[in-house]
Amino acid sequence: MVFLTSLWRAITHTKALEESSGEMETTFFETVYRITYIAGTFILGLSKSDHSFFYKLYSNTVKLMIATFMLGEVWYMLTYVSSLDIVIEQMNVIVIQGMALFRYRYMRMHERVYKRLATSMQISNLDTSTPARKALLETWMKRSETYLKLMLGLGSLTLAAWYVYPLVDDIEYNLTVGLRLGVDFSRPSRYPIAYTIHIVAFHYTAFFIIVNDVIMQAHLIHLVCQYTVLADCFENILVDCEKHFKGLTRDQLVRDSRFREVYISRLGLLVGQHKKILMHTMELRKTLSPPMLGQVAASGLQICFAGYQVAMSENISNALYCSGWECGVATMPGVRARFLLVLTRASKPLVLTAGGITDLSLNSYSNLVKTSYSALTVLLRLRHE
Repeated sequence: MVFLTSLWRAITHTKALEESSGEMETTFFETVYRITYIAGTFILGLSKSDHSFFYKLYSNTVKLMIATFMLGEVWYMLTYVSSLDIVIEQMNVIVIQGMALFRYRYMRMHERVYKRLATSMQISNLDTSTPARKALLETWMKRSETYLKLMLGLGSLTLAAWYVYPLVDDIEYNLTVGLRLGVDFSRPSRYPIAYTIHIVAFHYTAFFIIVNDVIMQAHLIHLVCQYTVLADCFENILVDCEKHFKGLTRDQLVRDSRFREVYISRLGLLVGQHKKILMHTMELRKTLSPPMLGQVAASGLQICFAGYQVAMSENISNALYCSGWECGVATMPGVRARFLLVLTRASKPLVLTAGGITDLSLNSYSNLVKTSYSALTVLLRLRHE
């Protein structure tokens, strides 16, 4: 394990870590910087500081491979598909990858904003001197690392299933997604080569999508940590200010001119830090707004595709009605009963469910929003009490 850790650090050493603003940025974003570096995508300028010839060659090769892979999927959809279901399956994959590309390009447009966000905690000099605040900081650092590993772990396990599926399904010479390579790989001598090239390109494309989410998550958790530490500073502002005034009661402190100066100075510092964090939050919200709109649209399109495929089961009843039963086949023993069973089953509408607990519909969504808001109101009321 120690050897693997040392190897990982050796092959992912990026100048972004050397140019870090300090310990805070390194602790929160070290893993993100290393993953971005190995992904070779120059996301947000985090690896933009690496100007060596070999890394540029590697990064541009990865980008070209991802672009070629996506073009191959589009080419396959336009030329090889034979049914609407196959078109929908291809569209699902293309929408996911296209949305990731849009988010990547939009983040690149605001790379300076993300760099400021990464350095904000170090530059703002948040007070983490007390044991309680150090514990809060440590908790959020561990939580950020845990969530990052969880996201990468789930993504990798999902990809593993995609890698194996073409080798165990009933289709000979199949790939994980529909792709046109420009050559016929339906031969025993060519298929292993085509499969290997396809898997490598698919792997980088999939991790390109995952890295986008990892970066978003890291910045959001970083901001939440700043709010948590600042809230503790506000809550204990009186305790922090009275440390230098031993032997005085709080009534005496309020009347002490030196304490007033310390308190007002401390309060002004915290207010300024709050304004900066709010400004950074607004900047992040501004950069996330168009990608989130695109994400909602893409998710809606995917749900529409999935709903269409599910709704196709209703065509069974129409197909059975048009099967020529009126020619006398319904009088055969057992045919009429089977027809009625199929019609009864097909007449029941199929809907998508969330874990088999509730249907995914407009009513269930509105009920979920109402329930969440009610729970939030109860929690806020309990907190104030």
